[in-house]
Amino acid sequence: MRAVVQRVTDADVSVDDKITGAIGKGYVVLLGVEEGDTESDADYMAEKITGLRVFEDAEGKMNLSMMDIEGELLSVSQFTLLGDVRKGKRPSFIKAARPEEANRLYQYFNKKVRDKGIKVAEGVFQAEMLVRINNDGPVTILLDSRKLF
Repeated sequence: MRAVVQRVTDADVSVDDKITGAIGKGYVVLLGVEEGDTESDADYMAEKITGLRVFEDAEGKMNLSMMDIEGELLSVSQFTLLGDVRKGKRPSFIKAARPEEANRLYQYFNKKVRDKGIKVAEGVFQAEMLVRINNDGPVTILLDSRKLF
């Protein structure tokens, strides 16, 4: 499972010009589910993301988590994070999980984050979405549940 985590002042996602999810201060998480991922990958991601300490404390140091600041999370499923462009210029998505399993694990991840008391807004699985992100910092973190990077 891969994620791009962006610290934001606010963000929203829309489908067909209708906002389907919006948040204030917190994270936008673009989440890609890989073939072979399990609930333990989603558990790892939920724990790691909610515990990331990238919000500034009173001294201006990145020392606070989204739990500390009562942040919100906008979750967007994005299979293109599994795109492999090592050969040629057209990405191969062969490593992306099948849609049914990807959606199941995406929803499971969202539930695990909600279970921590965090507001989670969502995109629409498999829809053409427009994501508006006001990246704060900018701060962007890449995560991989298999710890490849």
